[in-house]
Amino acid sequence: MTKLKPYEFQEEDIARTISLKRVINGNEMGTGKSLEAIVSVERAHATPCLVICPASLKVNWERETMRFTNLRPLILTDSVKATFPYFIGTLNLYDVVIVNYESLKKYFVVSAPKPYRMKDIIFQNVISQFKSVIIDESQRIKDPSALQSKLTMGICKDKEYVIELTGTPVVNDPKDLASQIAILGRMKEFGGYSEFLNNFGDGNNTHLLQKQLYEKCYFRREKKEVLKDLPDLTRSTVITEIDNRDEYDACENDLRSYLAEYKQCSEAEIRKKMRMAALVKFMNLRKIATMGKISAAVEFLNNTSEQVVVFCEHHDVVDALKEAFPDAVCVTGRQNQREKQAAIDSFQSGKRRIIICSIRAAGVGLTLTAASNELFVSLPWHFADLTQCEARCWRNSQKNAVNSWILIGENTIDSRLYKLIMDKKSIAHKITGANDEALENQQYFDELVTSFLYG
Repeated sequence: MTKLKPYEFQEEDIARTISLKRVINGNEMGTGKSLEAIVSVERAHATPCLVICPASLKVNWERETMRFTNLRPLILTDSVKATFPYFIGTLNLYDVVIVNYESLKKYFVVSAPKPYRMKDIIFQNVISQFKSVIIDESQRIKDPSALQSKLTMGICKDKEYVIELTGTPVVNDPKDLASQIAILGRMKEFGGYSEFLNNFGDGNNTHLLQKQLYEKCYFRREKKEVLKDLPDLTRSTVITEIDNRDEYDACENDLRSYLAEYKQCSEAEIRKKMRMAALVKFMNLRKIATMGKISAAVEFLNNTSEQVVVFCEHHDVVDALKEAFPDAVCVTGRQNQREKQAAIDSFQSGKRRIIICSIRAAGVGLTLTAASNELFVSLPWHFADLTQCEARCWRNSQKNAVNSWILIGENTIDSRLYKLIMDKKSIAHKITGANDEALENQQYFDELVTSFLYG
């Protein structure tokens, strides 16, 4: 089988990755980061390699490995839990082992007593067999206190090659980088963890941080820089009436009353509890607004004969759209990996006109370039989630200009949220050239509240 060849710019990135060894590849979505990482591992003879990725991307990594290398991949499942160390060690049957973040403890840990501390975690001996680790969507390990971050750090310790892949390394502020740099084993080059937080943790000195990152362990390419023939992407809002106005207004009035109490509360612990309760109310309001747009979404989809990727968040929305379009395929949290891949394949081959996608389940790593139209029935909370979803169509091999259509419920939370996430692009761009996202930190929440009450 003839393997596909990397592009010239990817060859440069592969050479850079092999040279740096422990690196963050921050290339924009759709430029082939996974290709660059797995080819780098093959050329560096750094196998066995462990790939840590979101659950929805395991099959994609298996395919990428077989398309671009001669390496033999294995997705970890319960059926090989006891035998895979023997397969990759004694028998040498596999070169690349693929696992999702949530399964790290199951396959690689003997004991991890609470509270989770690195010194108390006992790892399986199999981790010593890996010569390299690839960490896909490494912004998932930005919280150093999270168990997945600690397990990843323990697995990566003393590995010669650690390759982190993320188009959005900074989610909320520069502290998000600290854990990712520490897992690379490069924190000493930034003066240590405390020094890093002192210098950059408050969002100051971003130009200095950007300079040090690029010098030591980071590179990034924009999509338009390397994919010269990539067509344009146009993002458009479609304002529509909702057909459940009474229900929406009642929910919004309840939320406004609750937020007024929140704004007046001065006790920190009570405010924190109220903030979490208010987030639930916000989510419920957004769901009601989205359900009120179903008929508009159906009309939009009926008015075109072209293939369309539909993004939404709630199962009720998926079910309503599926009822309207029985032949549509789905990629949501309710399908297993093989079912998701079958849906993608049927859509990419042109056998299905509509694919209904969960923002979380399909927002990263997938290729849906058979379509050049995307419809957002639900608006993501974050700007980065929006661009991640748009990149499913707007990526290498896309031949047509991509249209991103965002349904905005008239006089609903949609318009305020859209404005807020479009304004949240500053810190990440200053540090890495990437766009940032926001959500569940208090600053973002308070800005959302202010926009909702007074915007």
